[in-house]
Amino acid sequence: MKKQYLECGKIVATHGLRGEVKVMPWCDGPETLCGLSTLYLDGGKTPLRVERARPAKGMVLLKAEGVDTPEAAQALRGRVLWLDRAEDTLAEGQYYIQDLLGLTVEDADTGAVYGSLSDVTGTAGANDVYHITFPDGRVQLIPAIPQVVIQIDIDAGRMRIRPLEGLFE
Repeated sequence: MKKQYLECGKIVATHGLRGEVKVMPWCDGPETLCGLSTLYLDGGKTPLRVERARPAKGMVLLKAEGVDTPEAAQALRGRVLWLDRAEDTLAEGQYYIQDLLGLTVEDADTGAVYGSLSDVTGTAGANDVYHITFPDGRVQLIPAIPQVVIQIDIDAGRMRIRPLEGLFE
């Protein structure tokens, strides 16, 4: 089942004298957070209205409504921010990492189960890398490219892949 609220970043520091905070984004990039008018604390229970947000060196400088002093901003330091899935849109073929984690990974041709998707690593290159944990505990990495990842079905809880020759040997 898809979660309504998704972790999207962490407040790591204060910035300036007007209550801004510096946020480390846990999403595709700072621009994603800058486009949202409301973020949430406490797993989605407490709304945090965004007055303004801007990217800055891979981070987000964010000013929240009612947070007007360095002391008020300091009280938010270390807190995790959440976004409401309904307030963010993904392009076709894009997925939230939190929805991918735990998917059963199957062979697209034989239906054999390899294991489960246990982690996703973003790279400086063109594609992410998926970590598949096999039942014996070993972890194999696969490129998240269309030639390998044939189908992702979040609702069914599975990913169908066609490993490149020699990938799992």
